[in-house]
Amino acid sequence: MTYRQRHITAPALVATLAALGLGVTTTAADATTTPRHHRLQDGVNAIQKTGTVGVVARSTGPYGSRVATAGVADTTTGEAVRAGDRFRIASSTKTFVATALLQLVDEGRVSLDDTVEQWLPGVVSGNGNDGSRITVRQLLNHTSGLFNYTADFPVINSVEGFQADRYTTWTPRQLVGIAMRHAPDFAPGTKWAYSNTNYTLAGMIIEKVTGRTWQQQVTQRIIRPLGLRHTLAPDTEARIPGRHLHGYSNFGESGPTIDVTDFNPTAAGAAGAMISTTADLSRFFSALLGGRLLHPAQLAEMKTTVRAAELDPVWPGARYGLGLMEIPLTCGGVYYGHAGDLAGYTTRDGVSADGRRVVVVEATGDGAADLSTEQAQNGVIDRELCSPAGK
Repeated sequence: MTYRQRHITAPALVATLAALGLGVTTTAADATTTPRHHRLQDGVNAIQKTGTVGVVARSTGPYGSRVATAGVADTTTGEAVRAGDRFRIASSTKTFVATALLQLVDEGRVSLDDTVEQWLPGVVSGNGNDGSRITVRQLLNHTSGLFNYTADFPVINSVEGFQADRYTTWTPRQLVGIAMRHAPDFAPGTKWAYSNTNYTLAGMIIEKVTGRTWQQQVTQRIIRPLGLRHTLAPDTEARIPGRHLHGYSNFGESGPTIDVTDFNPTAAGAAGAMISTTADLSRFFSALLGGRLLHPAQLAEMKTTVRAAELDPVWPGARYGLGLMEIPLTCGGVYYGHAGDLAGYTTRDGVSADGRRVVVVEATGDGAADLSTEQAQNGVIDRELCSPAGK
């Protein structure tokens, strides 16, 4: 799979958070030379010019929110992108799932040091896989060594596979079963490698602990309390309700680009099934880093990161916590967030350590074959977070 195929699926680094295709090229000085209302729109225009179909970005801080859009939401109707359009957030789902699981840790119902085998007996086994050696913490920070099931999953790797199974319902056990056909990539806790299998298992553990699905728990614990009226944790519904951005992709193949909007989200599950808007994602990340969803001890666990060295070619110094990325800023310091990629959709987000400043960027379509789309997206986040407040 090439870098251009930005899904939740990729086995290799660049495919990872498709991963998080970052590569910021702007500097803090650039952020102070352009009025902020023009700066965001200029950034969005730059993303759109790299070959994306539609773009929406929101920058939120102490002085309010600004939104910029470019391109179209639907190539058939020609409708322009609107600020409140919904989209598939892909792997940004992981931060919601990790937050719900950490709340259960805080309640004493599960421990980060519990093993997978304790909660899901026999699920992780065979071909050298051993759930008794993998902890909940290692699932959440991607140090389990488990094979990434999406690397062997045609529905999100090719046009043919997508068209054949876009409406198929998958169980979490089936998805984990794909990974169990492969030997682990390394011994638990010895390295870092992004694997969607980890979060499929995390979702299963949430259900085992509570008796309710991860979707129900995320809705009850996060979506409703925060009033995220446009955020959904769908089960099998393939359509995105209401005004939304259509996704388009050719999966890195030479054939025509297809509309990939309708898609049974069980193929992504707890690793990437959710739907949201830039406003709702901004509210969520602000609340999370601002300490409104987790007590200090659990938030500290989430922000305790390990090196994600395999991301260094595109993102030098990247680190990964529990469902949360730590990303260097060009002006010094770091920001947090979790990018997400599914065929046709690219979500990028960044939030300051105190939660007071948040930037969310969504682009549809495959974008450029090189790194220019990723550079433009992450340049928007870096410039916004590096600019002095109010400028």
